[in-house]
Amino acid sequence: MANIRDVAKAAGVSVTTVSRVLNKHPYVSEKKRNLVMKAIEELNYHININAVHLTKGVTKLVGVVLPFINHPYFSSILDGIAKEALKKDYKLILFQTDYDLDREVEALEMLRMKQIDGLIICSRECNWSIIESYEAYGPIVVCEDGHDHNVKSAYINHYQAFKKGLDILVSHGHRKIGYCIGRRTGTNSKQRETAYFDTLKKIGEPVRDEWIFDHSYTIEDGEKVVHNLLRLADKPTAMLVTSDQVAAGILMQCTKEDIQTPDQLSVIGFDNHPISEYLQLTTIDLPLEKMGQKLLDAVLNADGPQHKEMPFELINRNTVADLNSR
Repeated sequence: MANIRDVAKAAGVSVTTVSRVLNKHPYVSEKKRNLVMKAIEELNYHININAVHLTKGVTKLVGVVLPFINHPYFSSILDGIAKEALKKDYKLILFQTDYDLDREVEALEMLRMKQIDGLIICSRECNWSIIESYEAYGPIVVCEDGHDHNVKSAYINHYQAFKKGLDILVSHGHRKIGYCIGRRTGTNSKQRETAYFDTLKKIGEPVRDEWIFDHSYTIEDGEKVVHNLLRLADKPTAMLVTSDQVAAGILMQCTKEDIQTPDQLSVIGFDNHPISEYLQLTTIDLPLEKMGQKLLDAVLNADGPQHKEMPFELINRNTVADLNSR
């Protein structure tokens, strides 16, 4: 494969002149420019993009770590990241990890090796000590509150968002409340769990483990939740569900099982996915696409805000019954 010195020799010019032609420098004579372009064509020369990146110190690539691409929560965040990257002429390298620690470390290693300019971590399995050991190699931005660590963040206060849903259910007379979640580990999940425990303590209700359903990500998982509820002698009157897709599965399976919603089971979802409007599902609107845009902006903007808390909003529709009126 020809290199820049081969081009310079074939054109009878200096390496500096070839470099100027390649970088469209204005101060090169037309004669020399034509000689260089002819040599490039004859030698079938291609720029070594890795060498260019090494020289300029930038790759125009940003890594994005996320457990799943096909989950609505993460796909919405990724959509926001991708749109902002397109505006700023950056490309993305995706690391779909399925919460595999080795895959997360692979992404961090690419940052250390300067193969990417920065890294966005949408959700993680690795602990903070691992992340902190890579902070010197480039900007790392997380999709959780990073105030206590030397990383930027764009995040939702999941404690307050979850508590908002719980408070609505309590204000409508519900005391027997269960919830569905993707996984019980992780910072955001711990915030939701804490909000749940705090609310039950406040209203004097015990925590019932059989009313907590984890590994719930899909419509099919929502259907399984209903199957499990049917086996219980003592059932909740309301469910707070951290995904509109799972909530949709619950609603549809309730219809099949002749369980009246919201009269027999009230449901609040999360994300405000388009399916929630179709099903008239009460949900918590999370600005996931905008958060994705903020994540990309944070990883590229050294002088920007360190931490950005995103707002959330309750969208009240038709899936919460008022038990106070009974």
